[in-house]
Amino acid sequence: MNAMLETPELPAVFDGVKLAAVAAVLYVIVRCLNLKSPTAPPDLYFQDSGLSRFLLKSCPLLTKEYIPPLIWGKSGHIQTALYGKMGRVRSPHPYGHRKFITMSDGATSTFDLFEPLAEHCVGDDITMVICPGIANHSEKQYIRTFVDYAQKNGYRCAVLNHLGALPNIELTSPRMFTYGCTWEFGAMVNYIKRTYPLTQLVVVGFSLGGNIVCKYLGETQANQDRVLCCVSVCQGYSALRAQETFMQWDQCRRFYNFLMADNMKKIILSHRQALFGDHVRKPQSLEDTDLSRLYTATSLMQIDDNVMRKFHGYTSLKEYYEEESCMRYLHRIYVPLMLVNAADDPLVHESLLNIPKSLSEKRENVMFVLPLHGGHLGFFEGSVLFPEPLTWMDKLVVEYANAICQWERNKLQCSDTEQVEADLE
Repeated sequence: MNAMLETPELPAVFDGVKLAAVAAVLYVIVRCLNLKSPTAPPDLYFQDSGLSRFLLKSCPLLTKEYIPPLIWGKSGHIQTALYGKMGRVRSPHPYGHRKFITMSDGATSTFDLFEPLAEHCVGDDITMVICPGIANHSEKQYIRTFVDYAQKNGYRCAVLNHLGALPNIELTSPRMFTYGCTWEFGAMVNYIKRTYPLTQLVVVGFSLGGNIVCKYLGETQANQDRVLCCVSVCQGYSALRAQETFMQWDQCRRFYNFLMADNMKKIILSHRQALFGDHVRKPQSLEDTDLSRLYTATSLMQIDDNVMRKFHGYTSLKEYYEEESCMRYLHRIYVPLMLVNAADDPLVHESLLNIPKSLSEKRENVMFVLPLHGGHLGFFEGSVLFPEPLTWMDKLVVEYANAICQWERNKLQCSDTEQVEADLE
């Protein structure tokens, strides 16, 4: 009789377990999706100057709240994964012409050229010279989306295709793109300067491309001729400092490292004959045994040490990372420079962000923009679930470039007015 009286209590116990399980799942979801994180305008680091005050007035996105998609947009991992897997939503197909340049070592560099689709806001001839992320090219969706938007705002766009990244373009020398090699980007910029003698340049780099463009501008003062400004998005600034953090499991960086290394191996092996074939003159330090080490590599650092650094004759990985990182060149850039990172970027450790913060405290031409969310090259916007085709990043780069063009036009007009007044006196 007592047993019969106790049995009705069992469902209540099961309901409690179910509620606890549901609560645990909801807690994990909230934590993983970072749903409690607030939305806010990006943190800005800059010196008070006429240029910075003008930018704050002319670029509403710098002071406006960045609102990612409500359900998943506050997760840097999901933003990064969607960018990596999907690129962009409903990306357009801008029409361009592919250009080929033969380098001094026999390598064949390519870039795609896209003409503007509207008149620029200041009426000038402006060309954006764009360097994509690691192993990327003009056919990537995030590049196509950005180029289409820039064209519609009156910019000509030249997009570098990293050496060896396009599957249908064979290597013509035993070398492919590396972390900080600026040769191909410099050749593209020189072509644009020769072909369009009146054009001015806006330099844009994404991720690894950000390192390349900043290093290129800082290598020599002549590289900054006719450059209006530079924008770098989601780069890590110092490979030497990053290599240790990129091997840590914190924020799953070690997993991302493995995935990126696996992709790099596939690209290198697709050019195996051109790089390791018996008929090619390989760099003296590059040996056939490096091919076997490549198969077993599980990190970008191992690939860089066994293969990539040897294309340029570096004796050690440390030397390669020190010489090829843009951190050594940033203080030599004198044109307006905007550096953009996301605080939740799982690939770039927060300690690396001290580099642009410190630079912005010393240089009036530098502004460091740090939104809370965005992941690595994500920066999706949207209401609840579905992101918009254009991202916050796309709009910010064009808005900043427009503001710099207007700033330069205002300076020129003021200079002309002063000259007229001087002549009248």
